[in-house]
Amino acid sequence: MAAFQTLDDLADGQRVLVRLDLNSPVEDGAVQDNRRFERHAKTVRELADRGFETVLMAHQGRPGRDTFVSLEQHADILSGHIGTDVDFVADTFGEDALAAIDDLGGGDVLLLENTRMCDEELPEEDPEVKAETEFVRTLAPEFDAYVNDAYSAAHRSHASLVGFPLVLPAYAGRVMETEYEANTAIAQKEFDGQVTMAVGGTKATDVIDVMDHLGDTVDDFLLGGIAGELFLRADGAPVGFDLDPDLDLYDSQWADNHELIERILEENREKITLATDMAYADEDGDRAETNVADIDEKTVSFMDVGSDTAEGYADVIRDSEAVFVKGALGVFEEERFSVGTVSVLEAIAETDCFSVVGGGDTSRAIEMYGMSEDDFGHVSIAGGAYIRALTGASLIGVEVLQRED
Repeated sequence: MAAFQTLDDLADGQRVLVRLDLNSPVEDGAVQDNRRFERHAKTVRELADRGFETVLMAHQGRPGRDTFVSLEQHADILSGHIGTDVDFVADTFGEDALAAIDDLGGGDVLLLENTRMCDEELPEEDPEVKAETEFVRTLAPEFDAYVNDAYSAAHRSHASLVGFPLVLPAYAGRVMETEYEANTAIAQKEFDGQVTMAVGGTKATDVIDVMDHLGDTVDDFLLGGIAGELFLRADGAPVGFDLDPDLDLYDSQWADNHELIERILEENREKITLATDMAYADEDGDRAETNVADIDEKTVSFMDVGSDTAEGYADVIRDSEAVFVKGALGVFEEERFSVGTVSVLEAIAETDCFSVVGGGDTSRAIEMYGMSEDDFGHVSIAGGAYIRALTGASLIGVEVLQRED
């Protein structure tokens, strides 16, 4: 399949429609600044500096949820990152939006209202269907080109992501370009040395699918989090189940995946490194640790891999040529249970290995514990799209950029 065109292929001074992913946490009605604004600002700043009339689209939340709000605050936050005004119009493709678009001059930036306030945006339908929506047919004639910078939403077949590339010359923005290159590297690059993947987090199903797909590519999986306990359970340890029946973290994921876990463990045992010790909160709330071999019955909730495990994982990473991270190894938001996650990240930062850190939670730990993103090859802002890339699944938002018409 052909590679997509990028901003390097786009002639200056045109009017462009740009899809970003500015979806953000909302606290008491206030949209929270985050890494996505900073990343997308680079694309928007480049377009403004090159004299484009730039019109931005983005989504926020879903109808019916507290996070489903206007993008007016997003315009102000993005302005701060770009260093130039981002105008806002509370309309997406109606008369007010079209009038605001017509008023643009070279270097101007305009943000349209939340795309998910359009009825035609959300249903998952084929790109050909989305290209025929009134949303697309009304806006597209106003532009010379379409730019998709929303890699983190590229697994969604929504109108603003897959409709416009069928009716306008389509290009990848800088975030789309760098995310795609980094997140597909594990399948497309060739590494001379060891390839290691640290996997954890709470969504064990995602991690298990990744391990199943990458079993022939990765030399060593370092396990923690919910998935780590489930693999220990498959290995015969009395862990990996819920102590509180009202808090379903393990049992349903085990029921859904235990056969796959057992097969992966059997087929890739020499590649899978399990925790040898685990951390929990003692009666005083302090960090305590126990060896997995000494556990006769699970009576506490394990919150992190143990110190010996963390040190061993760090040693493996220092000997690796490439390291990919998906999910935290413990509840790093609490400093006492950050040892596993931070040890892995610090080991990556200390080496010259090719590295990709994926998942919003894990990447947050970099900032929380005083590390610099510059010490990592790539820190992804994608969630679902990152998982799909690691499992080899297609990304419809990328595929429509790669079409040869």
